[in-house]
Amino acid sequence: MYTLFILLHVTIAVALIVMVLLQQGKGADAGAAFGSGASATVFGSRGSASFLSRTTAGLATGFFVTSLILAYVAVQRTEPTSVVERVVPQEQGVGDLPTPPPSRQDGVQDVPQIPQQ
Repeated sequence: MYTLFILLHVTIAVALIVMVLLQQGKGADAGAAFGSGASATVFGSRGSASFLSRTTAGLATGFFVTSLILAYVAVQRTEPTSVVERVVPQEQGVGDLPTPPPSRQDGVQDVPQIPQQ
């Protein structure tokens, strides 16, 4: 499910980029006055602006919604995200406890004493 939303999100993002790049800037209207052929477009002289604007708005809304869904799903996921968290600690039994070092019977300590003043 998470992978499906990632793929949908990336697809919408690429389509949104294409739609923004297809739109003409505000300065392109001045070129149409000198015979740039604005009436020979596929959508008509003004139809392309509204079609591209509506499509861009729809894709932007879809991008916003998929961003929210991905953020929600990422917070709800409980599987570990790093290699350190994936290591499962082994439970130690009673026999697995380390044995203490053998004590010396002659009363000599391994740690030297600090001389007292």
